[in-house]
Amino acid sequence: MSETAAAGLSGVGDLPRQTRRTAQDPPVSGPGPRPGADRGMRVGRRHTTPGVHPYDETTWERRDVVLTGRDGVAYFVERGVEFPDFWSSHASDIVTSRYFRGDPGDPGDPGDPGAAGRERSLRDLVDRVVGAYTAAGRSAGYFAAEQDTLAFEHELTWMLLRQVFSFNSPVWFNVGTSAPQQVASCFILAVDDSLESIMDWYRAETLLFRGGAGVGVNVSRLRSSREPLSSGRPAAGPVSFMRGADATAGAIRTGSATRPAAKMVLLDVDHPDIVDFVACKAREEAKIRVLRDAGFDMGVGGRDLDSVQFQNANNSVRVSDAFMRAVTEDAPFALRTRRDGRTVETVRARELFRAIARAAWECADPGLHYADTIDGWHTCPASGPISASNSCSEYLHLDDSAATLASLNLLRFLRDDGGFDVEGFVAAVELVMLALDVSVSFGELPTPRITQVTRDHRQVGIGYANLGALLMAMGHAYDSPRGRAIAAAVTSLMTAVAYRRSAELAAALGPYEGFARNAAAHRRVVDRHAEASAAVRSVGPTDAAILAAAAGEWERARTLGERHGWRNAHVSLLAPTGTIGLVMDCDTMGIEPDLALVKTKHSATGSVMRIVNRTVPRALRALGYDDAAAGAIVAHVAEHGHVVGAPGLAPEHLAVFDCAMGERSIAPLGHVRMMAAVQPFLSGAISKTVNLPASATEADIEQIFLEGWRLGLKALAVYRDGCKVGQPLSAGTPA
Repeated sequence: MSETAAAGLSGVGDLPRQTRRTAQDPPVSGPGPRPGADRGMRVGRRHTTPGVHPYDETTWERRDVVLTGRDGVAYFVERGVEFPDFWSSHASDIVTSRYFRGDPGDPGDPGDPGAAGRERSLRDLVDRVVGAYTAAGRSAGYFAAEQDTLAFEHELTWMLLRQVFSFNSPVWFNVGTSAPQQVASCFILAVDDSLESIMDWYRAETLLFRGGAGVGVNVSRLRSSREPLSSGRPAAGPVSFMRGADATAGAIRTGSATRPAAKMVLLDVDHPDIVDFVACKAREEAKIRVLRDAGFDMGVGGRDLDSVQFQNANNSVRVSDAFMRAVTEDAPFALRTRRDGRTVETVRARELFRAIARAAWECADPGLHYADTIDGWHTCPASGPISASNSCSEYLHLDDSAATLASLNLLRFLRDDGGFDVEGFVAAVELVMLALDVSVSFGELPTPRITQVTRDHRQVGIGYANLGALLMAMGHAYDSPRGRAIAAAVTSLMTAVAYRRSAELAAALGPYEGFARNAAAHRRVVDRHAEASAAVRSVGPTDAAILAAAAGEWERARTLGERHGWRNAHVSLLAPTGTIGLVMDCDTMGIEPDLALVKTKHSATGSVMRIVNRTVPRALRALGYDDAAAGAIVAHVAEHGHVVGAPGLAPEHLAVFDCAMGERSIAPLGHVRMMAAVQPFLSGAISKTVNLPASATEADIEQIFLEGWRLGLKALAVYRDGCKVGQPLSAGTPA
């Protein structure tokens, strides 16, 4: 790495491509801070060898990437790009088209490190990102010695190369380029009841979308259309201002890529405009159907889709326990003014709840945020309330804050003997948490307020993908006691190690700035996590072993946290992992089961991708089928898209292959039960869709929303198959 790269944080955006380092640094043992050290972390080697670069242990190959739209015409072509031979073509297609930086065809100037030209290899991309992280960590004093710096660099490279984890997309878009070093993908904004604040909201969203982030905002502070302005005229109301924000989002493609902007808008259930908010997207979906039937192009990425509103945001209603109790009791509920809290109207809570369920049945929006449950797990109440989330409802923390995310590929921790690699998982969480905290040190943020709140609380979010595939590969059904026990155990272990690592970082570098005024609340939340872990009932040897490891980690996290505090106010969540899940060659995203064993993905560019589940053969081996029997079942799946009627498949094994849609779909409450199993072990929440068949009723959605509240979820969204004309993912069989 050049001296310029290592000189300081201010030069991170101008880093040259990383030079491979193979110095004979000695291995370092021990996961935590060096005994007696005031600063710096020790970093051990698990996957790499001193003197051998991870690239030198990889077989590389050249590939051509050609992407076509719905019309069959190629819209992206790049030939001769370099990837490891074990990466799928889907993964290399996505990385080449979305994450490689530079103008296609630009060879660069070999004599000028600042003019490197177009990235042509995964090595270029990983070097750019890992080089920036290593330089930032060194400059900020994260490493106890240079050998720890080099171990961090090599271990991080190995894990990214082997698809063990991935940073969120803004890291790949921005880090090490001339663009602002925006590393966070999740932002929560605040908007107050003034035109100046509304304009600041629009501007901040635009800047964040450009950098590849998702944004959430609660618009409940805005006066309703039933309240007067100082002039005496009625206010426009939040739904009107949502139109302007939606149009701006529709004009942005994030990270200079083809991915559309992602945003969340919330409204409190007692806002006088709640009925209009609930119905606004359902009305637009009705327009979409009329326009489609009239011959307009209204599908995913359709050229006429921008003629309707509210298509660039997820909407959610923030409901209180008082409202939910009023629903169950069929009691009245007051809608109140924003300025003085006067009652504008009293409605029947159950009727309003049914209107929410009806709109969700029609168009999948709105979802729900359970406000009192969220508040009960808030680590920093002295710093402010939680009023909103990011665009996908997994990051829930302070207004005007941000979180950088990374997700682990759970299938990489399934051993050949069918057991879960607890030690490897613990080591991975340790390294990723270290890297995420480095992100906070150098990541650029769009406003002084967001910068201050984020630097003072250092929110990060470690999570995972491929849970559905992990359970299938183990031979367990997603909707089963064993499936939920394994998921709970893995999630508990992940957050316990994250908190233990955060306490070690606090010992070496200091706790987050806001810890002192929130210490009691933060310790109470960590205690709740540990108590919830102790209450999980194990149902098999795998989850019992993971839970035992989690118990030890929670004890260490609490002991170290009592002594040193924690470095991060927020450590874990479960993101949707759509793009990065495909980059890691995951069969299932986030906490989701597979949508279908064979599915079709439509992108906003018009491309169509057929995705076939690759976990079925491994699951059949785990269940005891020989090669011939497994081959016949796999052939059946390839032909029909499901396992129903597969020759030789035992009836008791059918549930292992249940998916979110299609034949033998998982019951909607099975999704809710899985979310409830893991929610107590997350700082944030879960980005997940409860999938329902097209035949589901409004009453079914009401039941799901009620059960989500009763089971302690923080947020919940539903999707009824076929409820939207532009459905990105669908069950599909070979053409």
